Amino acid sequence: MGNGATVKVGSYQWSQVTDEAAFAPRDGAGALCLDGRMWLLGGWNPGDKVNFPTTCNSEIWSSTDGADWTAHGHAPWEGRHTAGYAVHDGAMWIVGGDANQRHYQNDVWCSENGTDWELRCEQVPWAPRALHYTVAFDGALWVMGGQSMPAFGGGRERFYNDVWRSVDGVDWTCVCPQAPWPARGAIGGAAIHDGRIWLLGGGRYDTPTTPQRAYWNDVWSTADGSDWSCHNGAADWYPRMYHEVTTFDGRLWVLEGWHEIGANRNDVWYSMDGVAWEELPDTPWAPRHAASLFVYDGALWVVTGNNMESDVWKLTRKGG
Repeated sequence: MGNGATVKVGSYQWSQVTDEAAFAPRDGAGALCLDGRMWLLGGWNPGDKVNFPTTCNSEIWSSTDGADWTAHGHAPWEGRHTAGYAVHDGAMWIVGGDANQRHYQNDVWCSENGTDWELRCEQVPWAPRALHYTVAFDGALWVMGGQSMPAFGGGRERFYNDVWRSVDGVDWTCVCPQAPWPARGAIGGAAIHDGRIWLLGGGRYDTPTTPQRAYWNDVWSTADGSDWSCHNGAADWYPRMYHEVTTFDGRLWVLEGWHEIGANRNDVWYSMDGVAWEELPDTPWAPRHAASLFVYDGALWVVTGNNMESDVWKLTRKGG
């Protein structure tokens, strides 16, 4: 499909804003909204040694319409992808990172304008880990789950289901050392709905001692990070990791992702309560995982991802 294509599905419609944005294709890039702009942070593309000479980069891009993107140079933090990304206290936050540089990135950075970045914490207490799920909720940053990746960053195998909280990104408190959900990570985006944090599916990356990946499609939520409720032990959508989650139009959303069976996915699901799920059919964009997901200007935006195209799509409610 070319630019401007529109696909109507039920109460919603997808529109392709562009099939080739100004930035190079990538996956795992941060996707945050601040001061009336969408911000794309870093990302991974090992096949592009020009824009990603060390596999990941720290580029900053922004847009007000999804079609025209402005480059803001490179941030001072080390290139990374699938990090923790959140908007909190009037700033964008990068919380931890990955292990692609052969070490774990245990730092916390923030910026109010996308250009000037402040290192708030050099060594978080919950390191080392990657693939953690990060959200901003109730006046704080929250980090949960994740795992060590010995083949990349060394150390012993660890899979986490703990929950950490910080108001300033410096001082962190473990509010739940062992949540009731099986240890996991690789959940992109953030789902905050009905005054609760929602954990939707996720997985475990393979390690030398546990070579088989694991995938979930269960649904959990919490109002305080400590007490968790399981709303659905096996949702209608297929188990997955490296998918995106969010809240849009008063609903929880689960989009795309990865599973060995079927590999990259492009299915889209939504729910009012986390129990009953409905699929939005006829997704027009290519299967992918680790996309960048925005809720911005009355639309849900899907940008680039492991399809390694710099395409931009948005979902709107018909007549909205």
